[in-house]
Amino acid sequence: MIRRRVSSPQMPSRVVALFLLPILVLTPLASSGVIAQEDAAPISVNANMARILRLSAPAATVIIGNPGIADVTIQDPTTLILTGKNYGQTNLIVMDAAGEPIADTLIDVVQLQAGIMTVYQGLERTTVVCAPVCQPTVMLGDAPGYTSNTIASSRLIEDLTR
Repeated sequence: MIRRRVSSPQMPSRVVALFLLPILVLTPLASSGVIAQEDAAPISVNANMARILRLSAPAATVIIGNPGIADVTIQDPTTLILTGKNYGQTNLIVMDAAGEPIADTLIDVVQLQAGIMTVYQGLERTTVVCAPVCQPTVMLGDAPGYTSNTIASSRLIEDLTR
């Protein structure tokens, strides 16, 4: 004789909650900028741009492997501001107040492609952003003289607006 155990069609809500909680905490939400697990896809940010990252737990310490590539600040305990500085890849480690890791992920800083034009004059390279009028911008690898003039020009405009 085969005995079957008949159970109620509804599982108690506590059992369901205990089963689903670890799945929800460990699921990465990369599209919304939530950092939740190690081994998630790298987080991409454009050079000279910022991105908001939401954490699954409050952060006390953030570490960037190479601060020359990216920078991060804690806006509030569960919100980070990630800024791309130069293209490349580095890592981001986030720890809670007890020193336990919340996240350990890769950061990819990429060059913004839309509206950017690179101009070569012999060996000299310059970059302009055209949206809709072309204006000089500074990009890694531009000619040093062009870069110096562009920075000086932006400082002059900044001084005039004060």
